[in-house]
Amino acid sequence: MALSDEPVAGGPEEEAEDETLAFGAALEAFGESAETRALLGRLREVHGGGAEREVALERFRVIMDKYQEQPHLLDPHLEWMMNLLLDIVQDQTSPASLVHLAFKFLYIITKVRGYKTFLRLFPHEVADVEPVLDLVTNQNPKDHETWETRYMLLLWLSVTCLIPFDFSRLDGNLLTQPGQTRMSIMDRILQIAESYLIVSDKARDAAAVLVSRFITRPDVKQSKMAEFLDWSLCNLARSSFQTMQGVIIMDGMLQALAQIFKHGKREDCLPYAATVLRCLDGCRLPESNQTLLRKLGVKLVQRLGLTFLKPKVAAWRYQRGCRSLAANLQLLTQGQSEQKPLILTEDDDEDDDVPEGVERVIEQLLVGLKDKDTVVRWSAAKGIGRMAGRLPRALADDVVGSVLDCFSFQETDKAWHGGCLALAELGRRGLLLPSRLVDVVAVILKALTYDEKRGACSVGTNVRDAACYVCWAFARAYEPQELKPFVTAISSALVIAAVFDRDINCRRAASAAFQENVGRQGTFPHGIDILTTADYFAVGNRSNCFLVIRVIRELAAKALHNLAQQAPEFSATQVLPRLLSMTLSPDLHTRHGSILACAEVAYALYKLAARENRPVTDHLDEQAVQGLKQIHQQLYDRQLYRGLGGQLMRQAVCVLIEKLSLSKMPFRGDIVIDGWQWLINDTLRHLHLISSHSRQQIKDAAVSALAALCSEYYVKEPGEADPAIQEELITQYLAELRNPEEMTRCGFSLALGALPGFLLKGRLQQVLTGLRAVTHTSPKDVSFAESRRDGLKAIARICQTVGVKAGAPDEAVCRENVSQIYCALLSCMDDYTTDSRGDVGAWVRKAAMTSLMDLTLLLARSQPELIEAHICERIMCCVAQQASEKIDRFRAHAASVFLTLLHFDSPPIPHVPHRGELEKLFPRSDVASVNWNAPSQAFPRITQLLGLPTYRYHVLLGLVVSLGGLTESTIRHSTQSLFEYMKGIQSDPQALGSFSGTLLQIFEDNLLNERVSVPLLKTLDHVLTHGCFDIFTTEEDHPFAVKLLALCKKEIKNSKDVQKLLSGIAVFCGMVQFPGDVRRKALLQLCLLLCHRFPLIRKTTASQVYETLLTYSDIVGTDVLDEVVTVLSDTAWDAELAVVRKQRNRLCDLLGVPRPQLVPQVPRVPPYPSSSASRE
Repeated sequence: MALSDEPVAGGPEEEAEDETLAFGAALEAFGESAETRALLGRLREVHGGGAEREVALERFRVIMDKYQEQPHLLDPHLEWMMNLLLDIVQDQTSPASLVHLAFKFLYIITKVRGYKTFLRLFPHEVADVEPVLDLVTNQNPKDHETWETRYMLLLWLSVTCLIPFDFSRLDGNLLTQPGQTRMSIMDRILQIAESYLIVSDKARDAAAVLVSRFITRPDVKQSKMAEFLDWSLCNLARSSFQTMQGVIIMDGMLQALAQIFKHGKREDCLPYAATVLRCLDGCRLPESNQTLLRKLGVKLVQRLGLTFLKPKVAAWRYQRGCRSLAANLQLLTQGQSEQKPLILTEDDDEDDDVPEGVERVIEQLLVGLKDKDTVVRWSAAKGIGRMAGRLPRALADDVVGSVLDCFSFQETDKAWHGGCLALAELGRRGLLLPSRLVDVVAVILKALTYDEKRGACSVGTNVRDAACYVCWAFARAYEPQELKPFVTAISSALVIAAVFDRDINCRRAASAAFQENVGRQGTFPHGIDILTTADYFAVGNRSNCFLVIRVIRELAAKALHNLAQQAPEFSATQVLPRLLSMTLSPDLHTRHGSILACAEVAYALYKLAARENRPVTDHLDEQAVQGLKQIHQQLYDRQLYRGLGGQLMRQAVCVLIEKLSLSKMPFRGDIVIDGWQWLINDTLRHLHLISSHSRQQIKDAAVSALAALCSEYYVKEPGEADPAIQEELITQYLAELRNPEEMTRCGFSLALGALPGFLLKGRLQQVLTGLRAVTHTSPKDVSFAESRRDGLKAIARICQTVGVKAGAPDEAVCRENVSQIYCALLSCMDDYTTDSRGDVGAWVRKAAMTSLMDLTLLLARSQPELIEAHICERIMCCVAQQASEKIDRFRAHAASVFLTLLHFDSPPIPHVPHRGELEKLFPRSDVASVNWNAPSQAFPRITQLLGLPTYRYHVLLGLVVSLGGLTESTIRHSTQSLFEYMKGIQSDPQALGSFSGTLLQIFEDNLLNERVSVPLLKTLDHVLTHGCFDIFTTEEDHPFAVKLLALCKKEIKNSKDVQKLLSGIAVFCGMVQFPGDVRRKALLQLCLLLCHRFPLIRKTTASQVYETLLTYSDIVGTDVLDEVVTVLSDTAWDAELAVVRKQRNRLCDLLGVPRPQLVPQVPRVPPYPSSSASRE
């Protein structure tokens, strides 16, 4: 396969998918051999249970799962792995848990490699029969933990059944005592097999394998086959697929019967085939909703059919001679094609009678081709191929005709899919004669484009994929001269499917089929050149496939844009008229795609004309221009902008407006411009009525259309707007910014941001004032985070549009208005609005950071003196705070903004605080290598800013929020980074004092602000527990401790927030290490919490006080410590408050703190009669 040298452009999901496919089969050998040997050798040590056993099992699964796609790499190692595990099984001293563990490992190997390959390695001497039989007998079929053991033992037993000796020789004397007879080995095996055929676990599958090997033995079939078949058919007849137990029994019986008729000799099975077929008909399996039962029914039916027919290779089949790829390619390079006579022989057995059951079998297989499940259809297709290979030529041709009947448009997509699978099977077996290719190729070409609408979606992906499989199979089955008449049609259809099919699997299947035909047939025109560009991996990327490979509707329209530039005359005279006729199609998706395509083709023709300084009308005739102009009005007249379909129409026409405006269509002053403007305004005004998943796309399309429309049709003179239009537009849009609907504000904010500079001229202050009002948070619109985000984007875009100009506040950014713009942007950096969607304020903060960066860089390039020192400092501090917060993607964005501002040098941003230190901490060379999304890389770097006084407050505030977050990795790395910093300043009292003062300042500024205060309490708990302020414990009543205690009391006072209270308990416990009055007050607070109204708080307080007293032994005297600990541990703190309060007061006396006094509760006004209440 040819691989493209250039990387494809696409989304990360597609790139990841391509990489997985590219390297999924890149292993060359079993690389974990030594580790696996060591793992198996340690089983005796870890079998007892617990974590070690689970770790060993999970590690072995991980190793084996790597080889799911290349299991053959395990083959050289299977024998020694099996020997190590069977040594454990056969060791009489091995405990049962070890034996079961060994079988679990054996099952994992079997699951990866397949039991058929693995089965041959089991010991199968005569001496192994009875030990294995005894092991199976001793198992408990109802033990759900050891099903792997039973599964593997049954498979092992099935291998031992292949010994070439009569089982009666192993029985010896069956009389053990007078009157008692021991069961023979034959009966024991049959009894075990029958008992396991009706269990609900995977042992049922192994039992079916055992039955097929056992019943078909020469010494068993004479005495047991009829009896077993009778037993299985009775079970089938009595069971119903309506019950779960019935499904299990029928599954076991069908598996066993299918295996017997597969492995048994025809002369042994033929006497019973008709009876089994009648019983199967009575089961009515096609009516079952159990996929597995229907599949097994089809498998059994085809095995019965093969039993009816003599095993032979059809003499009449088509045989291709040489299939050498090298020979085909050599002939291709020489410009020749291989010419060989058709190898087709006459059927010597045309007169053979076909048993009457065959017709019923084929009928059931044809029904199976139309089943609703793929696995059933696939099994039926294989059955059709096998049966046709044993039929006379005339009957086989009738079967082909019946398969072709599946390709009727009255049939469902399931029938088309099953028909394709059957044709592929017939073709690759040589049972589809060249005389039939005319009919077959015709239906396959239809199948390659099969697409049937079902409501809002369509089906047909599986049909197109199967049609590609048919083309792949034909490439291997037929001589080039047989397919030569169809090469043009097949090759064109495959290329179109490989490039334009919307489904990735179909594109790849078509590319693989095309490649197979190039290699096997050697007759496909330009085959190698096409494969080099459109190989299997290149077509996997949708954007690359639709837009790059050749010179889903939107991408197809852009592809037409590319094609129009290659064939402009054809596009203008043939393609565009046809597209215009489709814009009023009754089918919604056809309308949508055709309007998008019209827009792209017209724009492509304009670009061609612009290169030669000609108008677009030189390529388009008057009829085409009028057709493009009338699209909007025709849709409006037919009310096609309404309803769900209207969403697609609005988006498509907005794209049309944008492209026609960019194409400078001669519509200036035409009434169609008013219609376009109405559509844009109406779309933006009713965004809230549009479904959320398509709202952003429609909003962007409308805003882009407005920008292009205004730039082309509302300019009066170069750089001058039509005053009437400017007044109407600006006034209307500013009024909509006060709309009570959030989405309407979003749309018109972005619309104002998209206006060209000449429309903003003279109205800039008015527009900026309106947008600043949108970004302001007020109580009635506090939840309007999206409108604030879009308002910020609009302000930044307007600044870029109008530029910087001194002394013109109504025309450009200047000294008179820049401070107001900065104020609006910076105020949004504190937006932490949350709702059911989470931290929606993060959208606003991100937009604010981006806007601040864009505005600052704009000023730095033109008039850096407008950037004041206090503004620059605030920008850098706010962005640094965001770079230390907990949401990964926003932290990464903040870091990107911070480093961009720091390293910008065209010219450098003025007044950046601590620029020299920052450039050392964040060198330019490290910018690209650091992943700020990763907490492990981000926090160690951002905490270095704590050493810079200007940044300390904001960075510490961000870290506090991160430490109190929910993500384990964020908490771990932010905590580690903070501790590393504090460890470095332990020997510097001044730095520690400054840090502690900043921490208290943050607490005081955010008192009762739960977004900060709860994480801050958790942070204080961490730093106190880890002894970060131990230096303060040497001074009695240290100011830090005194102020911290006062702030904590205010924070938890009257709080009902359990998380806050739990964090407060931990902080109070940490503060008892400070000697003096602080300790006594902290203990008093803890005693108050011991009688809190919430039992959880009382219990947690008691538990943590208990641990604290044991940790800090100097808090209470040794004479009362035991009594205090006893009271704390023995009291039921979740009991009634009256009981708890007595024990709490006793603790107060022991700890030397005053007992809390009950305060009478003051009744509210007006007073209501109530029982007397009191509170502490």
